[in-house]
Amino acid sequence: MDQTIRVGVNGYGVIGKRVADAVTAQQDMELVGVSDVISDYRITAAVSRGIPVYASTTEGVAAMRSAGITLTGELHQLLDAVDVIVDCTPAKIGASNLEHYRAHGVKAIFQGGEKHALTGHSFVAHANYATALGRDTTRVVSCNTTATVRTLTALKDVGLLTKARGVLIRRATDPWESDHSGIMNTIVPETAIPSHQGPDAQTVVPDLDVVTMAAKGAHTQNHLHYWTIDLTRPATSEEVLEALSAMPRIAQVRSSDGIVAPNSTIELMRDLGRPRGDMYEVAVWADILTVRGEELFCTYTVDNQAVVIPENIDAIRALAGTVTDGAESMSRTDTSLGVRADFLTPAPHPDRIYPTARART
Repeated sequence: MDQTIRVGVNGYGVIGKRVADAVTAQQDMELVGVSDVISDYRITAAVSRGIPVYASTTEGVAAMRSAGITLTGELHQLLDAVDVIVDCTPAKIGASNLEHYRAHGVKAIFQGGEKHALTGHSFVAHANYATALGRDTTRVVSCNTTATVRTLTALKDVGLLTKARGVLIRRATDPWESDHSGIMNTIVPETAIPSHQGPDAQTVVPDLDVVTMAAKGAHTQNHLHYWTIDLTRPATSEEVLEALSAMPRIAQVRSSDGIVAPNSTIELMRDLGRPRGDMYEVAVWADILTVRGEELFCTYTVDNQAVVIPENIDAIRALAGTVTDGAESMSRTDTSLGVRADFLTPAPHPDRIYPTARART
């Protein structure tokens, strides 16, 4: 029987609550508890579901208790009870937690809002699971970087990728905070080329020839990517789609089915009964994808709230060292979360093949 990995989540926000739920769906993991400093409906919801709640700071204890939050303890007590902590605190706060985790001898996973230098290792499961095995820390890259690595390495792994140039239309803010932040009636270009996603992808796969440009749009759900990709040789659309289909966590959608924009995929996820309407897959428009000789043009959408959740689960196993084969971990994770290659088939493909995860240098 597999060793049960005891997991804690520090930060019960957009990513943290989803990681916590995904942990509970794993047969080889136990959610020991979640930790935060908030005392509003977000953490109250966790208490109402019976999730043990801890205070992330000593200062937060009094405020949380005065708000009627039932606390199991403080963060240091949670750390003493877990093997792996998944830090889902806001960007730049996680970095200040690292020494605290080290002091308790706990392995730690950080999110894409932190710098690569914090851990010296950035993680996307199919690309570099092996190099994360047994490490004390890793960083799951951002939603856009995760999607970039998945799609480009799908082509790289079959020898089709030469270079890629992408334009990213990013959501302005997370839906839950759209009442007090975000962009209205405009689109704001990022001021540097490349935008950070391309160089970030190279922290996972250093030899990717990728350049990205990005802008924030006046919407709060999902990102949209447009790519122009130079192939190593003339190919067909069918050949490219076959390569993408072979990669776990990429699904094909079609505008001919009425899936015409990110809002369509959001509604589809709800219709499929996904928790919170989450889409763990990168959704590539198969009937928009075009190949002209050695040039590929494609677009896909990324759920900014959910696409990194499977990666966090695999990172837990990798750091704990309980599953040494990345393909096996991905298969377990994807089965538990219902990850699919085609959303409109009656059930997930039973013959889905998970390519062996390899170490990349």
